[in-house]
Amino acid sequence: METAVSTPDLDAYDDPQRYSKLNYLTGLVLIWFHVQAVFAFFSFSWTNVLTFAVLYWVSVGLGISMGYHRLHTHRGFKTTRWFEYFLALCGTLTLEGGPIFWVATHRLHHQYSDQPKDPHTPRVSGFWSHVGWILFGDSNHADTARMGRYAPDLAKDPFYRWLNSYHWVPLTVLGFILLAIGGWDLVNWGIFLRVVVGLHATWLINSATHIWGSRRFATKDDSKNTWWAAIVTFGESWHNNHHAHPVSARHGLVWWELDLTWISLSVLRAVGLVWDVKVAKVTQVPNEEAA
Repeated sequence: METAVSTPDLDAYDDPQRYSKLNYLTGLVLIWFHVQAVFAFFSFSWTNVLTFAVLYWVSVGLGISMGYHRLHTHRGFKTTRWFEYFLALCGTLTLEGGPIFWVATHRLHHQYSDQPKDPHTPRVSGFWSHVGWILFGDSNHADTARMGRYAPDLAKDPFYRWLNSYHWVPLTVLGFILLAIGGWDLVNWGIFLRVVVGLHATWLINSATHIWGSRRFATKDDSKNTWWAAIVTFGESWHNNHHAHPVSARHGLVWWELDLTWISLSVLRAVGLVWDVKVAKVTQVPNEEAA
């Protein structure tokens, strides 16, 4: 059993300069996307909803959960180079930055989880962990050289270096394709609303799963299993399980913990597209502690 989470010294997280530097471009883009997303609700159609659902699964389910997180960050399974590249392209469709930036940030989160050097710990505040770190933290989305130091395995690949610097290109191209097919109504659903929902779903892992839920494993951080976020994050919200076994490609460790990405990986493994899948060997799952 790992050491239980200690009581934090909150003064260590009280930086009076933390909110002094606003990333104006990031803030303007986020405001634009949120406002544009509202217009989607004035153009309901089943075609728009289906487009939203498919692209949400492609971007968040394949791109973030399966790709950026379980493959590129933690190397929880192996696959072909072309499928690995495809998952990275899917990840850029979320407006969460390129693969080197995302992987480096998440590896720093695990290295310093809920410590002062954690990029987005809720020990600062719930707002900081959810979106404040994006608006006021260091803007490193396109700083491939700097972030590459924390993700050297990706930084040595020319494709990942290009994709990290120009991560906005695939989303822009997709936007023009949707515009040509269905006009602005389809763009509002397939780009703006879908991206906004996906951003908040992913940010829930940084905020909610370190604040609310239950703890099965006594990890050294505040990670928790937050059941109600499992569907929109494709199983990422079994976060305490993940922090206890970060390399495991399976996050929902018992049958009632819905992990849609693990189901997808099981199918892909059956057809031979992924292999060497790492799974936590938990022979006896401890009883959960109330958070």
